[in-house]
Amino acid sequence: MTTNKTTMTTQEVAARFNELARQEKWFEIQDELFADKVRSEDPANSPYFGYAEGKVAVRKKGEDWVKRIQAAHRRYTTEPVVAGNHFAVGREVDITVEGFGRIKINEIMLYEVKDGQIVLEQFFY
Repeated sequence: MTTNKTTMTTQEVAARFNELARQEKWFEIQDELFADKVRSEDPANSPYFGYAEGKVAVRKKGEDWVKRIQAAHRRYTTEPVVAGNHFAVGREVDITVEGFGRIKINEIMLYEVKDGQIVLEQFFY
């Protein structure tokens, strides 16, 4: 018996991402949609994050940040915009973070999809 597993399109990855993001299920997004060799890039000189490569390192980057969040006042993610093998979402957060106090971040999150998985996430803020 053979099983045909179809690779998700960028549109399908973006739709699933949106479904999970609306529920604030960011680690589920990583588990389900990220490639093993995913890269995560923040702006140069970001006071919050840096660069991580590989699913485990990207996960740790996220976990380390989440541990520092003391309160979430507002979190919002826009619908994805898909172009070729990329999609982007807008993200707005108003949170209180250990070491930073209350901060507001308005960002564009850009994702690159290859073979049905996210291979790169970039944050612009």
